[in-house]
Amino acid sequence: MNTLLSGAPSELEDSEHLPGPSQFGFGTPSRTPAELSLDRKPRKKLFHRARPDTSQRIRRAFQWVFLAVNVWIGGQFYLWVRHYETIGQSSYVSRPAGVEGWLPIAGLMNFKYWLVSGRVPAIHPAAMFLLLAFGAISFLFRKAFCSWLCPVGTLSECLWRAGRTLFRRNFALPRWVDVPLRGVKYLLLGFFVWAVASMSAAGIAEFMRSPYGVIADVRMLNFFRYLGSTAAIVLAVLVIASVFIQNFWCRYACPYGALLGLTALMSPLRIWRSEAACIDCMKCAKACPAQLPVDCLITIRSAECTGCLECIAACPSDGALQMGLPAFAGKARPKIAPWAMAVGIAALFLGIVGYAKTSGRWNSQVTPGVYRQLVPQANDAEHPIPGRFEPSE
Repeated sequence: MNTLLSGAPSELEDSEHLPGPSQFGFGTPSRTPAELSLDRKPRKKLFHRARPDTSQRIRRAFQWVFLAVNVWIGGQFYLWVRHYETIGQSSYVSRPAGVEGWLPIAGLMNFKYWLVSGRVPAIHPAAMFLLLAFGAISFLFRKAFCSWLCPVGTLSECLWRAGRTLFRRNFALPRWVDVPLRGVKYLLLGFFVWAVASMSAAGIAEFMRSPYGVIADVRMLNFFRYLGSTAAIVLAVLVIASVFIQNFWCRYACPYGALLGLTALMSPLRIWRSEAACIDCMKCAKACPAQLPVDCLITIRSAECTGCLECIAACPSDGALQMGLPAFAGKARPKIAPWAMAVGIAALFLGIVGYAKTSGRWNSQVTPGVYRQLVPQANDAEHPIPGRFEPSE
């Protein structure tokens, strides 16, 4: 059977206790344990780590800090929206442009506009800079945004860990279901890339200046504020599925994760396994949230690898698994410590965001008067007709 229980012991680990042919009344007679031991692969000597692993403490600190930042941004953005919805009766707070991190399609559109025109977009520029930051992190440090920074990824991890605590295991779908479902996120990504690629730079600029484009962030907030029954059911299904199956949304449906995973394929940094140091305990494969067969591979190149370092944390053997760069000119493979990975992720994120802020390219160039007119009527803004904003001949 292809269905496996993630976290459950493998039958192969206790192969000496499996019934042999003679126990079913046929085949050769059973042999003594001493005879069986001659056929087994010699057990390698375990050399324990000199220092305890700290990768998960560092990673979870990043997760919770970034989640707290997103909660703060969301709260400030809500107060900003309420100021305009109440026509100035509630207190005014400045609009946090970081909320545009929740507008990945706007970031993709603005990225194309910047590539084609060479100019930073005037509307939702922070969406583009955040996309560039997360893309740069994925290129250099695998798909680390998903396991180190993404608030949805953090909540998803909390759900499947809660499921493991309650039910003492997580479940995995059969391979014939799992593989096609994993393709869904790439189909969604392909659709969005096709839609953006079909727009000209002028068309993107006009789209962003439309009422719908200007208040796309407000509409995103209102989607969760006024959740319809269908959306609520879908969200509930995703939450329940995430309790039983590790990272259900991230694994099967997140187009953002698909984009960053394809970017991570070009990363020189990856997890390497030393066959000499590996003791074949399979703990790395059991710990991998992406269900990758880490114990059977030398190099982890998969787009599903999020650089969470869970496999390395679970490995008891010194030097068996490490995050590092390829060996060069016969020299030892450079190893990247968890703290160095954390510093690199923080430096890329803060560097790109800091540049955008200090250069005056972080905030949308929209006047308060426009927001005063559009925010109270955000739900009435219609999505522009495709091709409507293309320049006429």
